[in-house]
Amino acid sequence: MDKIVLTILIFIFLPNSSIGQEEPLTSISQIELLYKTENYQAVVNLATSQLKSTNIIELAEVNFMIAKSYENLNLEDSALGYYKTALDFYKKEKVAEKIAEINLEIYLLLDSQNNLESNKAFYLQEVYEHAKRTNSKKWMISYDTHIGIEKLKNNEKDSAKYYLFKAYKQAIEIDSTKLQMNISTYIGSLYSRKYKDQDSAIFYYNNALELYYSDTINFKSLNTEFGIFNNIGNAYRRKQEYVKALEYYNKAEKIELPRLNRKSKKILYSNMDATFYYMQDWVNAYNYLYKYDSIKDIINLKDQNSSIIDIEERYNNEKLRADNLEIEAKRKQNQNIAFGLGGSLALGSIIVFLILKNTKRKQKLAEQEKALESQKLATVLKEQELITIDAMIEGQEKERQRIANDLHDDLGGLMANVKLHFNALKDKDSPELYSKTNNLIEEAYQKVRSVAHAKNSGVIAKQGLLKAVRHMADKVSGSNTIKIEVLDHGLDNRLENSLELTLFRIIQELITNVIKHAEASEVTIHLTNHEDSINIMVEDNGKGFNSNQITKTNKGMGISSIDKRVEHLEGQLTIESEINKGTTVIIDIPS
Repeated sequence: MDKIVLTILIFIFLPNSSIGQEEPLTSISQIELLYKTENYQAVVNLATSQLKSTNIIELAEVNFMIAKSYENLNLEDSALGYYKTALDFYKKEKVAEKIAEINLEIYLLLDSQNNLESNKAFYLQEVYEHAKRTNSKKWMISYDTHIGIEKLKNNEKDSAKYYLFKAYKQAIEIDSTKLQMNISTYIGSLYSRKYKDQDSAIFYYNNALELYYSDTINFKSLNTEFGIFNNIGNAYRRKQEYVKALEYYNKAEKIELPRLNRKSKKILYSNMDATFYYMQDWVNAYNYLYKYDSIKDIINLKDQNSSIIDIEERYNNEKLRADNLEIEAKRKQNQNIAFGLGGSLALGSIIVFLILKNTKRKQKLAEQEKALESQKLATVLKEQELITIDAMIEGQEKERQRIANDLHDDLGGLMANVKLHFNALKDKDSPELYSKTNNLIEEAYQKVRSVAHAKNSGVIAKQGLLKAVRHMADKVSGSNTIKIEVLDHGLDNRLENSLELTLFRIIQELITNVIKHAEASEVTIHLTNHEDSINIMVEDNGKGFNSNQITKTNKGMGISSIDKRVEHLEGQLTIESEINKGTTVIIDIPS
Protein backbone atom coordinates (compact mmCIF):
# COMPACT_ATOMS: atom_id res chain seq x y z
CA MET A 1 0.00 0.00 0.00
CA ASP A 2 2.80 2.43 0.93
CA LYS A 3 4.63 1.78 -2.35
CA ILE A 4 1.47 2.53 -4.33
CA VAL A 5 0.94 5.82 -2.47
CA LEU A 6 4.60 6.82 -2.96
CA THR A 7 4.36 6.05 -6.70
CA ILE A 8 1.25 8.25 -7.02
CA LEU A 9 3.07 11.10 -5.30
CA ILE A 10 6.03 10.82 -7.67
CA PHE A 11 3.83 10.92 -10.75
CA ILE A 12 1.92 13.94 -9.43
CA PHE A 13 4.95 16.06 -8.64
CA LEU A 14 7.63 14.65 -10.94
CA PRO A 15 5.91 14.04 -14.31
CA ASN A 16 9.23 13.88 -16.16
CA SER A 17 10.75 11.27 -13.89
CA SER A 18 12.72 8.47 -15.51
CA ILE A 19 11.65 5.72 -13.06
CA GLY A 20 12.17 2.29 -14.47
CA GLN A 21 14.73 3.42 -17.06
CA GLU A 22 18.42 2.61 -17.01
CA GLU A 23 20.32 5.66 -18.31
CA PRO A 24 24.07 5.85 -19.02
CA LEU A 25 25.95 7.84 -16.42
CA THR A 26 27.28 11.28 -17.38
CA SER A 27 30.27 12.84 -15.63
CA ILE A 28 30.29 16.40 -14.31
CA SER A 29 33.32 17.15 -16.52
CA GLN A 30 31.23 16.43 -19.63
CA ILE A 31 28.57 18.88 -18.46
CA GLU A 32 31.17 21.52 -17.62
CA LEU A 33 32.63 21.20 -21.13
CA LEU A 34 29.21 21.64 -22.72
CA TYR A 35 28.53 24.64 -20.51
CA LYS A 36 31.83 26.36 -21.37
CA THR A 37 31.16 25.85 -25.09
CA GLU A 38 27.70 27.43 -24.59
CA ASN A 39 25.83 24.30 -25.63
CA TYR A 40 23.10 25.07 -23.13
CA GLN A 41 20.39 22.77 -24.46
CA ALA A 42 22.75 19.79 -24.20
CA VAL A 43 23.63 20.81 -20.62
CA VAL A 44 19.94 20.74 -19.69
CA ASN A 45 19.25 17.45 -21.47
CA LEU A 46 22.18 15.53 -20.01
CA ALA A 47 22.24 17.00 -16.51
CA THR A 48 18.52 16.54 -15.86
CA SER A 49 18.27 13.00 -17.21
CA GLN A 50 21.56 11.14 -16.82
CA LEU A 51 23.84 12.56 -14.15
CA LYS A 52 23.96 10.54 -10.95
CA SER A 53 26.12 11.71 -8.03
CA THR A 54 26.23 11.56 -4.24
CA ASN A 55 28.69 14.47 -3.93
CA ILE A 56 26.74 17.49 -2.67
CA ILE A 57 29.17 20.06 -4.09
CA GLU A 58 28.97 18.41 -7.52
CA LEU A 59 25.18 18.40 -7.34
CA ALA A 60 25.21 22.08 -6.40
CA GLU A 61 27.49 22.95 -9.33
CA VAL A 62 25.36 20.99 -11.79
CA ASN A 63 22.13 22.59 -10.62
CA PHE A 64 23.79 25.99 -10.97
CA MET A 65 24.85 25.22 -14.57
CA ILE A 66 21.35 23.97 -15.40
CA ALA A 67 19.85 27.21 -14.03
CA LYS A 68 22.26 29.40 -16.02
CA SER A 69 21.58 27.33 -19.15
CA TYR A 70 17.84 27.81 -18.82
CA GLU A 71 18.39 31.56 -18.43
CA ASN A 72 20.46 31.65 -21.62
CA LEU A 73 17.64 29.79 -23.36
CA ASN A 74 15.21 32.53 -22.18
CA LEU A 75 13.43 30.08 -19.86
CA GLU A 76 13.76 32.02 -16.61
CA ASP A 77 10.82 30.26 -14.95
CA SER A 78 12.57 26.89 -15.35
CA ALA A 79 15.85 28.34 -14.07
CA LEU A 80 14.43 29.46 -10.71
CA GLY A 81 13.88 25.99 -9.22
CA TYR A 82 17.43 24.86 -10.05
CA TYR A 83 18.93 28.01 -8.54
CA LYS A 84 17.08 27.30 -5.29
CA THR A 85 18.18 23.68 -5.28
CA ALA A 86 21.82 24.73 -5.81
CA LEU A 87 21.43 27.25 -2.99
CA ASP A 88 20.18 24.56 -0.61
CA PHE A 89 23.14 22.30 -1.42
CA TYR A 90 25.69 25.08 -0.90
CA LYS A 91 24.03 26.01 2.41
CA LYS A 92 24.41 22.42 3.59
CA GLU A 93 28.13 22.57 2.82
CA LYS A 94 28.39 26.20 4.11
CA VAL A 95 30.11 27.54 0.95
CA ALA A 96 29.60 31.23 1.75
CA GLU A 97 30.93 32.73 -1.51
CA LYS A 98 28.68 30.53 -3.64
CA ILE A 99 25.68 31.26 -1.39
CA ALA A 100 26.16 34.99 -2.00
CA GLU A 101 26.60 34.44 -5.76
CA ILE A 102 23.39 32.43 -6.15
CA ASN A 103 21.39 34.84 -3.98
CA LEU A 104 22.43 37.60 -6.39
CA GLU A 105 21.55 35.45 -9.42
CA ILE A 106 18.05 34.77 -8.04
CA TYR A 107 17.57 38.47 -7.30
CA LEU A 108 18.61 39.40 -10.87
CA LEU A 109 16.32 36.76 -12.37
CA LEU A 110 13.27 37.97 -10.41
CA ASP A 111 14.17 41.61 -11.10
CA SER A 112 14.45 41.00 -14.86
CA GLN A 113 10.85 39.76 -14.93
CA ASN A 114 9.44 42.90 -13.21
CA ASN A 115 7.64 40.50 -10.90
CA LEU A 116 5.95 42.60 -8.21
CA GLU A 117 4.89 39.53 -6.21
CA SER A 118 8.33 37.99 -5.87
CA ASN A 119 10.46 38.31 -2.73
CA LYS A 120 13.51 39.62 -4.62
CA ALA A 121 14.50 42.08 -1.85
CA PHE A 122 15.20 39.13 0.48
CA TYR A 123 17.91 37.74 -1.83
CA LEU A 124 19.62 41.12 -2.25
CA GLN A 125 19.62 41.55 1.54
CA GLU A 126 21.36 38.16 1.81
CA VAL A 127 24.13 39.54 -0.42
CA TYR A 128 24.48 42.54 1.90
CA GLU A 129 24.69 40.34 5.02
CA HIS A 130 27.43 38.25 3.37
CA ALA A 131 29.36 41.43 2.45
CA LYS A 132 29.18 42.63 6.07
CA ARG A 133 30.22 39.28 7.55
CA THR A 134 33.20 38.83 5.24
CA ASN A 135 34.10 42.54 4.88
CA SER A 136 34.08 41.97 1.11
CA LYS A 137 34.36 45.12 -1.00
CA LYS A 138 33.36 43.21 -4.12
CA TRP A 139 30.01 42.12 -2.69
CA MET A 140 29.37 45.52 -1.08
CA ILE A 141 29.93 47.14 -4.50
CA SER A 142 27.43 44.70 -5.99
CA TYR A 143 24.89 45.49 -3.28
CA ASP A 144 25.29 49.29 -3.62
CA THR A 145 25.06 49.05 -7.42
CA HIS A 146 21.77 47.18 -7.39
CA ILE A 147 20.29 49.37 -4.67
CA GLY A 148 21.19 52.33 -6.92
CA ILE A 149 19.41 50.64 -9.84
CA GLU A 150 16.31 50.07 -7.67
CA LYS A 151 16.32 53.76 -6.72
CA LEU A 152 16.64 54.64 -10.40
CA LYS A 153 13.58 52.55 -11.26
CA ASN A 154 11.61 54.22 -8.44
CA ASN A 155 12.50 57.74 -9.73
CA GLU A 156 14.60 58.47 -6.63
CA LYS A 157 17.33 59.99 -8.76
CA ASP A 158 19.38 61.63 -5.98
CA SER A 159 19.50 58.41 -3.95
CA ALA A 160 20.35 56.46 -7.11
CA LYS A 161 23.20 58.86 -7.83
CA TYR A 162 24.58 58.47 -4.29
CA TYR A 163 24.68 54.63 -4.40
CA LEU A 164 25.99 54.37 -7.97
CA PHE A 165 28.85 56.84 -7.45
CA LYS A 166 29.68 55.17 -4.12
CA ALA A 167 29.93 51.82 -5.92
CA TYR A 168 31.92 53.37 -8.79
CA LYS A 169 34.49 54.84 -6.38
CA GLN A 170 34.92 51.48 -4.65
CA ALA A 171 35.33 49.72 -8.02
CA ILE A 172 38.20 52.09 -8.84
CA GLU A 173 39.77 51.38 -5.44
CA ILE A 174 39.85 47.63 -6.03
CA ASP A 175 40.89 48.18 -9.68
CA SER A 176 38.00 46.20 -11.15
CA THR A 177 37.62 47.26 -14.78
CA LYS A 178 34.55 45.11 -15.33
CA LEU A 179 32.69 46.63 -12.37
CA GLN A 180 33.66 50.15 -13.47
CA MET A 181 32.30 49.39 -16.94
CA ASN A 182 28.94 48.09 -15.65
CA ILE A 183 28.47 50.95 -13.19
CA SER A 184 29.41 53.56 -15.85
CA THR A 185 26.54 52.22 -17.96
CA TYR A 186 24.07 52.61 -15.09
CA ILE A 187 25.33 56.15 -14.34
CA GLY A 188 24.82 56.99 -18.03
CA SER A 189 21.21 55.77 -17.79
CA LEU A 190 20.69 57.87 -14.66
CA TYR A 191 21.85 61.07 -16.39
CA SER A 192 19.97 60.30 -19.61
CA ARG A 193 16.60 59.23 -18.21
CA LYS A 194 16.28 61.10 -14.93
CA TYR A 195 18.47 64.22 -15.10
CA LYS A 196 17.90 64.72 -18.87
CA ASP A 197 21.63 65.53 -19.14
CA GLN A 198 22.45 63.71 -22.37
CA ASP A 199 26.02 65.03 -22.66
CA SER A 200 26.96 63.57 -19.26
CA ALA A 201 25.16 60.35 -20.18
CA ILE A 202 27.15 60.03 -23.43
CA PHE A 203 30.39 60.66 -21.49
CA TYR A 204 29.74 57.73 -19.12
CA TYR A 205 28.48 55.45 -21.90
CA ASN A 206 31.68 56.13 -23.89
CA ASN A 207 33.70 55.49 -20.73
CA ALA A 208 31.97 52.10 -20.41
CA LEU A 209 32.75 51.38 -24.07
CA GLU A 210 36.45 52.22 -23.61
CA LEU A 211 36.62 49.95 -20.56
CA TYR A 212 34.89 47.19 -22.53
CA TYR A 213 37.54 47.37 -25.26
CA SER A 214 40.42 47.47 -22.76
CA ASP A 215 42.72 44.49 -22.37
CA THR A 216 41.94 44.12 -18.66
CA ILE A 217 38.51 42.59 -19.32
CA ASN A 218 39.22 38.96 -20.16
CA PHE A 219 35.70 37.85 -21.04
CA LYS A 220 33.83 40.19 -23.38
CA SER A 221 30.08 39.71 -23.80
CA LEU A 222 28.52 40.81 -27.08
CA ASN A 223 25.33 41.48 -25.13
CA THR A 224 27.24 44.14 -23.17
CA GLU A 225 28.58 45.81 -26.33
CA PHE A 226 25.09 45.69 -27.83
CA GLY A 227 23.59 47.38 -24.76
CA ILE A 228 26.17 50.20 -24.68
CA PHE A 229 25.63 51.06 -28.37
CA ASN A 230 21.86 51.07 -27.83
CA ASN A 231 22.17 53.36 -24.79
CA ILE A 232 24.41 55.85 -26.66
CA GLY A 233 21.85 55.88 -29.48
CA ASN A 234 19.09 56.65 -26.94
CA ALA A 235 21.03 59.61 -25.56
CA TYR A 236 21.55 61.12 -29.03
CA ARG A 237 17.88 60.53 -29.85
CA ARG A 238 16.83 62.43 -26.74
CA LYS A 239 19.17 65.24 -27.89
CA GLN A 240 17.26 65.14 -31.20
CA GLU A 241 20.50 64.31 -33.03
CA TYR A 242 18.77 61.57 -34.96
CA VAL A 243 21.48 60.83 -37.53
CA LYS A 244 24.02 60.29 -34.75
CA ALA A 245 21.53 58.12 -32.86
CA LEU A 246 21.02 55.90 -35.92
CA GLU A 247 24.80 55.52 -36.26
CA TYR A 248 24.94 53.75 -32.88
CA TYR A 249 21.65 51.88 -33.32
CA ASN A 250 23.04 50.44 -36.58
CA LYS A 251 26.20 49.33 -34.75
CA ALA A 252 24.03 47.49 -32.22
CA GLU A 253 21.88 45.93 -34.95
CA LYS A 254 24.95 44.56 -36.76
CA ILE A 255 26.12 42.61 -33.71
CA GLU A 256 25.48 38.90 -34.14
CA LEU A 257 24.68 37.69 -30.65
CA PRO A 258 25.61 34.05 -29.90
CA ARG A 259 22.05 33.48 -28.72
CA LEU A 260 19.46 35.94 -29.95
CA ASN A 261 18.52 38.19 -27.09
CA ARG A 262 15.00 38.88 -28.29
CA LYS A 263 14.20 41.30 -25.49
CA SER A 264 17.14 43.51 -26.46
CA LYS A 265 16.29 43.30 -30.17
CA LYS A 266 12.70 44.24 -29.40
CA ILE A 267 13.84 47.36 -27.51
CA LEU A 268 16.30 48.29 -30.29
CA TYR A 269 13.65 48.03 -33.03
CA SER A 270 11.28 50.19 -30.98
CA ASN A 271 14.00 52.86 -30.58
CA MET A 272 14.82 52.84 -34.30
CA ASP A 273 11.13 53.04 -35.22
CA ALA A 274 10.72 56.12 -33.00
CA THR A 275 13.86 57.77 -34.44
CA PHE A 276 12.73 57.37 -38.05
CA TYR A 277 9.28 58.61 -37.02
CA TYR A 278 10.75 61.82 -35.60
CA MET A 279 12.77 62.20 -38.82
CA GLN A 280 9.50 61.74 -40.77
CA ASP A 281 11.08 58.84 -42.64
CA TRP A 282 7.83 56.89 -42.77
CA VAL A 283 9.14 53.95 -44.83
CA ASN A 284 11.93 53.04 -42.38
CA ALA A 285 9.68 53.82 -39.41
CA TYR A 286 7.17 51.29 -40.71
CA ASN A 287 9.88 48.69 -41.44
CA TYR A 288 11.19 48.78 -37.87
CA LEU A 289 7.68 48.85 -36.43
CA TYR A 290 7.06 45.65 -38.40
CA LYS A 291 10.28 44.11 -37.02
CA TYR A 292 9.21 45.11 -33.51
CA ASP A 293 5.75 43.57 -33.93
CA SER A 294 7.22 40.37 -35.38
CA ILE A 295 9.06 39.51 -32.13
CA LYS A 296 7.26 41.39 -29.39
CA ASP A 297 5.00 38.45 -28.54
CA ILE A 298 7.72 35.78 -28.65
CA ILE A 299 8.68 36.43 -25.04
CA ASN A 300 5.75 37.15 -22.74
CA LEU A 301 7.14 38.47 -19.47
CA LYS A 302 3.73 38.44 -17.83
CA ASP A 303 3.34 34.72 -18.50
CA GLN A 304 6.89 34.26 -17.20
CA ASN A 305 5.82 36.03 -14.00
CA SER A 306 2.94 33.62 -13.49
CA SER A 307 5.27 30.70 -14.14
CA ILE A 308 7.83 32.03 -11.67
CA ILE A 309 5.17 32.36 -8.96
CA ASP A 310 4.12 28.79 -9.76
CA ILE A 311 7.75 27.57 -9.64
CA GLU A 312 8.32 29.22 -6.24
CA GLU A 313 5.18 27.60 -4.83
CA ARG A 314 5.92 24.23 -6.41
CA TYR A 315 9.52 24.33 -5.15
CA ASN A 316 8.33 24.95 -1.57
CA ASN A 317 5.77 22.14 -1.89
CA GLU A 318 8.40 19.77 -3.30
CA LYS A 319 10.82 20.58 -0.49
CA LEU A 320 8.07 20.03 2.09
CA ARG A 321 7.11 16.77 0.40
CA ALA A 322 10.72 15.53 0.40
CA ASP A 323 11.09 16.33 4.12
CA ASN A 324 7.82 14.54 4.91
CA LEU A 325 8.89 11.44 2.97
CA GLU A 326 12.23 11.31 4.79
CA ILE A 327 10.47 11.52 8.19
CA GLU A 328 7.98 8.90 7.08
CA ALA A 329 10.77 6.51 6.05
CA LYS A 330 12.50 6.79 9.46
CA ARG A 331 9.21 6.37 11.27
CA LYS A 332 8.35 3.14 9.42
CA GLN A 333 11.63 1.58 10.53
CA ASN A 334 10.54 1.76 14.17
CA GLN A 335 6.83 1.01 13.90
CA ASN A 336 4.84 -2.21 13.48
CA ILE A 337 2.38 -3.11 10.72
CA ALA A 338 -0.59 -1.57 12.52
CA PHE A 339 1.06 1.83 12.81
CA GLY A 340 2.20 1.44 9.18
CA LEU A 341 -1.40 1.03 8.04
CA GLY A 342 -2.41 4.13 10.01
CA GLY A 343 0.43 6.06 8.42
CA SER A 344 -0.72 4.95 4.97
CA LEU A 345 -4.23 6.25 5.67
CA ALA A 346 -2.76 9.55 6.86
CA LEU A 347 -0.60 9.76 3.76
CA GLY A 348 -3.67 9.11 1.61
CA SER A 349 -5.38 12.08 3.28
CA ILE A 350 -2.36 14.22 2.49
CA ILE A 351 -2.56 13.14 -1.16
CA VAL A 352 -6.22 14.17 -1.36
CA PHE A 353 -5.43 17.50 0.29
CA LEU A 354 -2.50 18.19 -2.05
CA ILE A 355 -4.54 17.21 -5.11
CA LEU A 356 -7.30 19.62 -4.07
CA LYS A 357 -4.75 22.33 -3.37
CA ASN A 358 -3.08 21.72 -6.73
CA THR A 359 -6.47 21.96 -8.51
CA LYS A 360 -7.28 25.26 -6.80
CA ARG A 361 -3.84 26.61 -7.69
CA LYS A 362 -4.38 25.72 -11.35
CA GLN A 363 -7.74 27.48 -11.32
CA LYS A 364 -6.14 30.57 -9.80
CA LEU A 365 -3.36 30.52 -12.41
CA ALA A 366 -5.94 30.26 -15.20
CA GLU A 367 -7.70 33.35 -13.85
CA GLN A 368 -4.37 35.19 -13.61
CA GLU A 369 -3.45 34.26 -17.18
CA LYS A 370 -6.80 35.59 -18.40
CA ALA A 371 -6.25 38.88 -16.58
CA LEU A 372 -2.70 39.15 -17.94
CA GLU A 373 -3.96 38.62 -21.50
CA SER A 374 -6.47 41.45 -20.97
CA GLN A 375 -3.67 43.74 -19.74
CA LYS A 376 -1.54 42.81 -22.73
CA LEU A 377 -4.38 43.63 -25.12
CA ALA A 378 -4.97 46.97 -23.36
CA THR A 379 -1.27 47.85 -23.74
CA VAL A 380 -1.31 47.09 -27.47
CA LEU A 381 -4.50 49.14 -27.94
CA LYS A 382 -2.94 52.01 -26.04
CA GLU A 383 0.13 52.01 -28.31
CA GLN A 384 -2.06 51.98 -31.41
CA GLU A 385 -4.26 54.74 -30.00
CA LEU A 386 -1.25 57.03 -29.48
CA ILE A 387 -0.11 56.48 -33.06
CA THR A 388 -3.66 57.17 -34.30
CA ILE A 389 -3.91 60.39 -32.26
CA ASP A 390 -0.63 61.69 -33.70
CA ALA A 391 -1.67 60.87 -37.26
CA MET A 392 -5.09 62.44 -36.76
CA ILE A 393 -3.66 65.70 -35.37
CA GLU A 394 -1.12 65.97 -38.16
CA GLY A 395 -3.79 65.31 -40.80
CA GLN A 396 -6.19 67.84 -39.29
CA GLU A 397 -3.57 70.58 -39.25
CA LYS A 398 -2.50 69.88 -42.83
CA GLU A 399 -6.13 69.95 -43.96
CA ARG A 400 -6.74 73.24 -42.15
CA GLN A 401 -3.65 74.73 -43.76
CA ARG A 402 -4.72 73.55 -47.22
CA ILE A 403 -8.28 74.88 -46.88
CA ALA A 404 -7.02 78.22 -45.55
CA ASN A 405 -4.54 78.57 -48.39
CA ASP A 406 -7.17 77.68 -51.01
CA LEU A 407 -9.71 80.14 -49.58
CA HIS A 408 -7.24 82.95 -49.18
CA ASP A 409 -5.18 82.51 -52.36
CA ASP A 410 -7.77 81.26 -54.85
CA LEU A 411 -11.29 82.30 -53.88
CA GLY A 412 -10.15 85.41 -52.00
CA GLY A 413 -8.14 86.59 -54.99
CA LEU A 414 -11.06 85.94 -57.31
CA MET A 415 -13.46 88.00 -55.17
CA ALA A 416 -10.97 90.85 -55.05
CA ASN A 417 -10.75 90.76 -58.83
CA VAL A 418 -14.56 90.80 -59.19
CA LYS A 419 -14.72 93.81 -56.91
CA LEU A 420 -12.14 95.59 -59.09
CA HIS A 421 -14.30 95.03 -62.19
CA PHE A 422 -17.38 96.39 -60.45
CA ASN A 423 -15.50 99.50 -59.54
CA ALA A 424 -15.25 100.15 -63.29
CA LEU A 425 -19.07 100.33 -63.42
CA LYS A 426 -19.21 103.24 -61.00
CA ASP A 427 -19.58 105.92 -63.68
CA LYS A 428 -22.38 104.13 -65.54
CA ASP A 429 -26.11 104.80 -65.35
CA SER A 430 -27.08 102.61 -62.37
CA PRO A 431 -25.34 103.96 -59.25
CA GLU A 432 -27.91 102.37 -56.94
CA LEU A 433 -27.40 98.91 -58.47
CA TYR A 434 -23.67 99.45 -58.32
CA SER A 435 -23.85 100.35 -54.63
CA LYS A 436 -25.89 97.28 -53.68
CA THR A 437 -23.70 94.95 -55.75
CA ASN A 438 -20.56 96.44 -54.31
CA ASN A 439 -21.84 95.96 -50.74
CA LEU A 440 -22.71 92.32 -51.42
CA ILE A 441 -19.28 91.63 -52.91
CA GLU A 442 -17.57 93.37 -50.01
CA GLU A 443 -19.56 91.30 -47.54
CA ALA A 444 -18.71 88.06 -49.40
CA TYR A 445 -15.04 89.02 -49.53
CA GLN A 446 -14.89 89.71 -45.78
CA LYS A 447 -16.63 86.41 -44.98
CA VAL A 448 -14.16 84.45 -47.13
CA ARG A 449 -11.29 86.29 -45.51
CA SER A 450 -12.58 85.61 -41.99
CA VAL A 451 -13.09 81.91 -42.78
CA ALA A 452 -9.53 81.70 -44.08
CA HIS A 453 -8.15 83.32 -40.93
CA ALA A 454 -10.33 81.17 -38.69
CA LYS A 455 -9.28 77.98 -40.45
CA ASN A 456 -5.66 78.99 -40.27
CA SER A 457 -5.68 80.10 -36.64
CA GLY A 458 -4.11 76.90 -35.28
CA VAL A 459 -0.75 76.63 -33.62
CA ILE A 460 0.99 75.85 -36.92
CA ALA A 461 0.21 79.37 -38.24
CA LYS A 462 2.70 82.17 -37.77
CA GLN A 463 1.67 83.39 -34.31
CA GLY A 464 2.97 80.35 -32.35
CA LEU A 465 1.84 78.74 -29.06
CA LEU A 466 1.59 81.81 -26.81
CA LYS A 467 -0.43 83.92 -29.24
CA ALA A 468 -2.70 80.98 -30.08
CA VAL A 469 -3.44 80.37 -26.38
CA ARG A 470 -4.12 84.06 -25.78
CA HIS A 471 -6.37 84.21 -28.84
CA MET A 472 -8.33 81.22 -27.54
CA ALA A 473 -8.56 82.81 -24.07
CA ASP A 474 -9.90 86.08 -25.55
CA LYS A 475 -12.54 84.23 -27.55
CA VAL A 476 -13.73 82.24 -24.51
CA SER A 477 -13.63 85.27 -22.21
CA GLY A 478 -15.75 87.20 -24.73
CA SER A 479 -18.81 85.21 -23.64
CA ASN A 480 -18.75 87.16 -20.30
CA THR A 481 -19.45 83.94 -18.35
CA ILE A 482 -15.83 83.02 -17.64
CA LYS A 483 -12.65 85.09 -17.50
CA ILE A 484 -9.35 83.49 -18.65
CA GLU A 485 -5.97 85.05 -17.87
CA VAL A 486 -2.74 83.89 -19.58
CA LEU A 487 0.59 84.37 -17.75
CA ASP A 488 3.84 83.42 -19.47
CA HIS A 489 7.55 83.29 -18.69
CA GLY A 490 10.44 82.46 -20.99
CA LEU A 491 8.35 81.97 -24.16
CA ASP A 492 10.05 84.72 -26.18
CA ASN A 493 11.20 82.19 -28.78
CA ARG A 494 9.12 79.67 -30.69
CA LEU A 495 9.17 75.98 -29.76
CA GLU A 496 9.38 73.10 -32.20
CA ASN A 497 6.18 73.16 -34.30
CA SER A 498 4.82 69.69 -33.46
CA LEU A 499 5.47 70.29 -29.74
CA GLU A 500 3.60 73.63 -29.87
CA LEU A 501 0.72 71.90 -31.61
CA THR A 502 0.44 69.12 -29.00
CA LEU A 503 0.72 71.60 -26.08
CA PHE A 504 -2.01 73.79 -27.61
CA ARG A 505 -4.33 70.77 -27.96
CA ILE A 506 -3.68 69.82 -24.32
CA ILE A 507 -4.52 73.36 -23.10
CA GLN A 508 -7.57 73.42 -25.38
CA GLU A 509 -8.79 70.14 -23.85
CA LEU A 510 -8.20 71.42 -20.29
CA ILE A 511 -10.22 74.62 -20.95
CA THR A 512 -12.99 72.53 -22.53
CA ASN A 513 -13.14 70.40 -19.35
CA VAL A 514 -13.35 73.56 -17.22
CA ILE A 515 -16.22 74.96 -19.31
CA LYS A 516 -18.13 71.67 -19.31
CA HIS A 517 -17.66 70.53 -15.72
CA ALA A 518 -16.07 73.08 -13.36
CA GLU A 519 -18.75 75.85 -13.22
CA ALA A 520 -15.84 78.28 -12.79
CA SER A 521 -15.83 82.04 -13.31
CA GLU A 522 -12.05 82.54 -13.43
CA VAL A 523 -9.25 80.52 -15.00
CA THR A 524 -5.50 81.22 -15.04
CA ILE A 525 -3.17 79.61 -17.58
CA HIS A 526 0.53 79.65 -16.63
CA LEU A 527 3.08 78.88 -19.39
CA THR A 528 6.74 78.62 -18.28
CA ASN A 529 9.71 77.62 -20.40
CA HIS A 530 12.54 76.30 -18.20
CA GLU A 531 15.91 75.36 -19.64
CA ASP A 532 15.08 71.67 -19.81
CA SER A 533 11.29 71.53 -19.50
CA ILE A 534 7.99 73.21 -20.31
CA ASN A 535 5.57 73.75 -17.43
CA ILE A 536 1.83 74.23 -17.95
CA MET A 537 -0.45 75.03 -15.00
CA VAL A 538 -4.20 75.61 -15.38
CA GLU A 539 -6.06 76.84 -12.27
CA ASP A 540 -9.81 77.44 -11.88
CA ASN A 541 -12.10 78.53 -9.04
CA GLY A 542 -14.78 75.99 -9.89
CA LYS A 543 -16.60 73.41 -7.83
CA GLY A 544 -13.66 70.96 -7.80
CA PHE A 545 -13.85 67.21 -7.21
CA ASN A 546 -12.30 64.37 -5.21
CA SER A 547 -8.95 63.80 -6.98
CA ASN A 548 -8.60 60.39 -5.27
CA GLN A 549 -11.33 59.10 -7.58
CA ILE A 550 -9.00 59.50 -10.58
CA THR A 551 -6.83 56.42 -11.00
CA LYS A 552 -4.81 54.90 -13.84
CA THR A 553 -7.76 52.67 -14.70
CA ASN A 554 -10.57 55.13 -13.95
CA LYS A 555 -10.23 58.38 -15.89
CA GLY A 556 -12.75 60.50 -17.71
CA MET A 557 -12.42 60.69 -21.50
CA GLY A 558 -10.98 64.22 -21.33
CA ILE A 559 -8.37 63.37 -18.68
CA SER A 560 -7.53 60.10 -20.49
CA SER A 561 -6.86 61.94 -23.76
CA ILE A 562 -4.67 64.52 -22.00
CA ASP A 563 -2.80 61.81 -20.10
CA LYS A 564 -2.01 59.94 -23.33
CA ARG A 565 -0.63 63.09 -24.97
CA VAL A 566 1.52 63.88 -21.90
CA GLU A 567 2.79 60.31 -21.68
CA HIS A 568 3.67 60.39 -25.40
CA LEU A 569 5.84 63.46 -24.69
CA GLU A 570 7.49 61.62 -21.74
CA GLY A 571 5.96 64.20 -19.40
CA GLN A 572 4.19 64.10 -16.03
CA LEU A 573 0.56 65.02 -15.24
CA THR A 574 -0.52 66.09 -11.71
CA ILE A 575 -4.11 66.95 -10.68
CA GLU A 576 -4.87 68.73 -7.39
CA SER A 577 -8.50 69.40 -6.49
CA GLU A 578 -10.84 69.75 -3.52
CA ILE A 579 -14.60 70.04 -3.36
CA ASN A 580 -15.67 73.72 -3.68
CA LYS A 581 -12.02 74.86 -3.77
CA GLY A 582 -11.27 74.64 -7.47
CA THR A 583 -8.85 72.53 -9.47
CA THR A 584 -5.18 72.85 -10.47
CA VAL A 585 -3.70 70.78 -13.30
CA ILE A 586 0.12 70.77 -13.56
CA ILE A 587 1.96 69.36 -16.57
CA ASP A 588 5.76 69.09 -16.95
CA ILE A 589 7.12 68.24 -20.40
CA PRO A 590 10.87 67.69 -21.05
CA SER A 591 12.09 70.02 -23.81
